[in-house]
Amino acid sequence: MLGGLSPETLTVAVNLQENTGSMTEEIIRVLDEVLGLGARAAQLTPESPLLGAVPEFDSMAVVAVLTALEEAYGIAVEDDEIDASIFESVATLSAYVGSKLG
Repeated sequence: MLGGLSPETLTVAVNLQENTGSMTEEIIRVLDEVLGLGARAAQLTPESPLLGAVPEFDSMAVVAVLTALEEAYGIAVEDDEIDASIFESVATLSAYVGSKLG
């Protein structure tokens, strides 16, 4: 163990760091699938605002997106963790998912 971290934890941390781009791409794919964004999904970047900027992203869509991300990443989202700041942008949503993974 290095600094109290197991090899598995270090591997996950390195993989997350290397795959940040692919995680963002996967989150954009989930947003497209759940919200039916079509060609607009190709315009999403990490800086793209979500809540209040994407008309389809309402309270029901938040639940559907979270459910899809739970299934895709094997994470559990607790009700008391849900905050509008998570959905400010693609980057904040990606950061939240990343924090749940490791």
